[in-house]
Formats: sequence, C-alpha cells, structure tokens
Amino acid sequence: MKLEKMDAFFTARLNGYDEHMMTEIEGAEEFYPYTASLLPSGNDVNVLDLGCGTGLELEYYFALNSVAAVVGIDVSSDMLAALKQKFSDRKIKLICGSYFDVSFEANCFDAAVSVESLHHFTAAQKLRLYEKLNTALTDNGYFVLTDYFAESEEREHFYFSELERLKSEQGLEPAAFYHYDTPLTVEHETEVLRKAGFRDVRIMRNWKATYTILARRQIPVCYIR
Repeated sequence: MKLEKMDAFFTARLNGYDEHMMTEIEGAEEFYPYTASLLPSGNDVNVLDLGCGTGLELEYYFALNSVAAVVGIDVSSDMLAALKQKFSDRKIKLICGSYFDVSFEANCFDAAVSVESLHHFTAAQKLRLYEKLNTALTDNGYFVLTDYFAESEEREHFYFSELERLKSEQGLEPAAFYHYDTPLTVEHETEVLRKAGFRDVRIMRNWKATYTILARRQIPVCYIR
C-alpha cells in the first residue's frame, strides 16, 4: 500500500466520510452518541475536540448542549470547512493544524474529547500530548477518548513495525505523519494517560475493539508549611 500524508488522506476522502464512519465502523451508531453524552452540560462550558474531522461527535453533543463553546482541531482544512457549514450557528472555533503542535491555554477547558483519531501515534507521542492536555483542563476537567485498540501486544508491535517498513521502502520522511493505523492496546493507552498525570482513568464501555475511556485531570497538590 502507498502511504499518504495524514491531511491529504482525509481531504481526499471528504465526500462520503460521514457515511463511511457511521456505517463501516462497528458500533459507531452507539459510540458517537455515547461519547457525546459524557461531555458536560450547562452554560459556559468549554470543550476541546482533538481531531474533530467533520464533527460527527459534535452533532450529538450540540443536540444535548446547544450553547457549549467548542474548539476543534484537525489537519484537514476541507474537513473543517464541512464542519463549519454544519454548525454555522454554534459557538465553535476551528484550528487547522496538528494537535501536537497547537498550544493549549492552561486551565481553559472543562472537557476534551477525541473520537477515532489517536490510533495513529506512538506512546511517546501521546504522552507529550496528554501532558499538554492535562494542563489545559480545569481542576474538575476530564478527557473522553473513544478509539479502537490493538487486540494484543503482538498486534501492536506488528502495526508499528509495518509502518516503519513501508516508510523505509517508499523513501518517506521518518518524522512526518502518514495515514496508517498503529493502535496501542487499551492497557498501554491507559498506562500512558496515567503517566501523563491523569487520575481515575477508567474504561466506560466498549464495542469489540473500540473503547471509551474517561480520564480525569490530576489536580496539583499544594502543601502548606
């Protein structure tokens, strides 16, 4: 298979993307609304969406909380344009770029969410992102991650080895992001979240290989002398 850069891959598949995600991924008709149901309700709520794409999870979330303020980050400008058209009457700020590179304001978000986006990266890459995310959440903030995971450590190792083989064969940039699924096991994913400082990391539900994980921010301890 010929690898494509991440933004080019998703831009090329914009037409039909929503239908593909909802009909070809097992459990999608349940895990999108379930993920949205875990996000905060009420006024003055700020939510960060990592890899928002065309906003499938936001369709369900805005149906539950139409006044929420959302910041969405994605590498595909065309997908963000489609999302903006869907939600022209909502409080939403869109950022075209990699969530690894975008700066997050500290103590800004009541919750963060990511659906079917983070299964392309290493544990080390995720650790840096999750550490940054942890500081961006408010004291009572939390992260809802819905994604699919490798069924075993052997499969996880195979995915990463195969990606490196393909990049080498095709003479691609070692550090660039190409679209190839490299999911961690769910056990390794929760380990990375805890290492990044999240507490009360728990698996909420799963649909075969797709899991929803909820991780609460670790509040710094202040000692009084």
